[in-house]
Amino acid sequence: MPIKTVLFDFMGTCLDWHSHIVSTLPDEIPEHLRSSFALEWRQAYFDANSTRLSQGLPPEDIDITHARTWDEVVSREAFTSAQILLSSPQIKENCIAAWHHQPAWPDVSSALSSLRNKGYEIVVHANGTTRLQLDLCQSSGLHFDALFSSQMLGVYKPAIESYTRVLELLKREPKECVMVAAHAYDLRGAKAAGTNTVYVYRWTDDIREDQQVVKEENEVWLEDMRGLVDVIEKLG
Repeated sequence: MPIKTVLFDFMGTCLDWHSHIVSTLPDEIPEHLRSSFALEWRQAYFDANSTRLSQGLPPEDIDITHARTWDEVVSREAFTSAQILLSSPQIKENCIAAWHHQPAWPDVSSALSSLRNKGYEIVVHANGTTRLQLDLCQSSGLHFDALFSSQMLGVYKPAIESYTRVLELLKREPKECVMVAAHAYDLRGAKAAGTNTVYVYRWTDDIREDQQVVKEENEVWLEDMRGLVDVIEKLG
């Protein structure tokens, strides 16, 4: 069955969230510590979503989740030396807002253009809010045919209902779609729904995953999005 629609996770997969968050944190904090804080904050967000999903709770506004997880990460012993700065309400507010303005990874724009030129639909399917996705499209300069957020769908990925609902809305069979993501949990959910999967490695994400296992789980594992259109054509 030919592939007609390419579904993309957004943050991490298409967008370099890490560099922007690190640049927003106070310069007085050493860069290695800012990087570590950003990575831990991102993982805390994933953990919070997983907890809500396991408890049967609906998606929470991502800004609220980021505010709560910020406080938790700031309190960790690893960031004791920066706690005075990180306890500033203004710094916290600036960093939460920074998630709405992220640059694209350098390989993404051309990959999307190549897919569009081949006639594929390109769609965002990501956790978060619709406002967040609109802001990120504007700040990154990336363009998609549709945006699906966990806020809109009423459930977080990787719940299978998230994927099946998108397929219903797009009127696509699972094998007419491929999910592209830098998150193994996301592709496990997509695979459970029956879609093809392509993993794109980003050093900023999946910091707890064994990449050898991830390679074995998916049809395709890529170091970046160069050549993405070629592998999707082969999958179809």
